[in-house]
Amino acid sequence: MIVTRRTLLGSAAVLFAGADALAREAWPTRVVRLVSPYAAGGASDISLRILAEHFGRNLNQQFIVENKPGAGTRIANELVARSAPDGYTFLYVAAPYATAEALFGKLGYERKDLQPVAMAVAAPLFLIINANAPYKNLGELIAYGKSKPEGLTIASPGPGSQPHLAAELLFRDAGVKGLNVPFRGDAPAYTELLAGRVDATLTAISSALPHIQAGLLRVLGVASAARSPIYPDAPTLREQGLSKVIAAGWYGFMAPAATPAPIIARMQAEAGRALADSEVKQKLLVQGLEARFGTAAEFGKFIDDETTKWSALIREAGLKGE
Repeated sequence: MIVTRRTLLGSAAVLFAGADALAREAWPTRVVRLVSPYAAGGASDISLRILAEHFGRNLNQQFIVENKPGAGTRIANELVARSAPDGYTFLYVAAPYATAEALFGKLGYERKDLQPVAMAVAAPLFLIINANAPYKNLGELIAYGKSKPEGLTIASPGPGSQPHLAAELLFRDAGVKGLNVPFRGDAPAYTELLAGRVDATLTAISSALPHIQAGLLRVLGVASAARSPIYPDAPTLREQGLSKVIAAGWYGFMAPAATPAPIIARMQAEAGRALADSEVKQKLLVQGLEARFGTAAEFGKFIDDETTKWSALIREAGLKGE
């Protein structure tokens, strides 16, 4: 047999391809970074650490959470978009990813720089009022807003956040004037609500639960398509006549665009396994969050739909990011 240079090169290519495939099958062989776009202690950080613990146990490898807050999640998004596509850096993407371009214009990264891996968690948004307010249900709250020249004041955890956009949707669907009052997080928003300085909040319920249980705050509804197991007594806003007010915070996994397909598939499968685990689900519910697994394809379509929906509202309302 005559061994030519072409034969040798071809054999080498097969060997390298085989080694690459084996490396992907063995993934992960070292520490995996999971980048959260928010600071430690919030819903993003807590839910990601719950999932990271499960991944580590299942895959016998360390999954570490890195918090890279700031710029409406754009700092974390850009960091991961520019990371090596080797399967060792994932973004725990949040809802503002879908609205960043509409709010801020040109970004430091492009949508094509990241690929979806799996939908993970939803944070239902609850309409909550001070228990001592003169209005006791949604109809009375809307009537109260229509009776005031400035309309309703609804606190949110920041301009351009999902709760802010949900409030804008509520104003339009209810036919009432309104003002978003932004704060740096849910806790300060609830502080103002407890003090009676705003009319309502429409945000995640976790920070409010102790005050609800103490009888200081009252839940009027949830902005979901169906009632939430987090607080099943709360009717949906849709049930109460606001059919367009469907909104939730959400988190999922994305990776640099060129990350190998076998690694994406493995990570997607691990996310599905974690989110089907009863212990994980319960830990999330305690934090006011719902396990909401979706495949890479489903998550990609979900992000596209969210982008279309909220970008139209942002343009209509003339909103700009800060």
